[in-house]
Amino acid sequence: MFGFTEEQVAEWGMTFGLGAFMLYMLFIIGELAYRSKAGKVGTFALFFVLAFGMLGFVAKAIIQKLWGI
Repeated sequence: MFGFTEEQVAEWGMTFGLGAFMLYMLFIIGELAYRSKAGKVGTFALFFVLAFGMLGFVAKAIIQKLWGI
C-alpha cells in the first residue's frame, strides 16, 4: 500500500494509531470525571486507575527504543 510493507503499516498503526486512541481514552476519562462531579481526589483516582494500563504500553515503547529491540 503506497510503497509500504505490511510490517511498516502495522508498526505505524501500533505506534500512532494506538497512541491517538489512548489520548481519546484520556479525554473520555476526563469527561467521566467531570460529569460525575468526582472532585479532585476522585478525578485523580479515575486517571490513575484507568490510565495505569496505558503507562505500560508507553514504557514498553521507550524500553524498546533504549535497548534497540
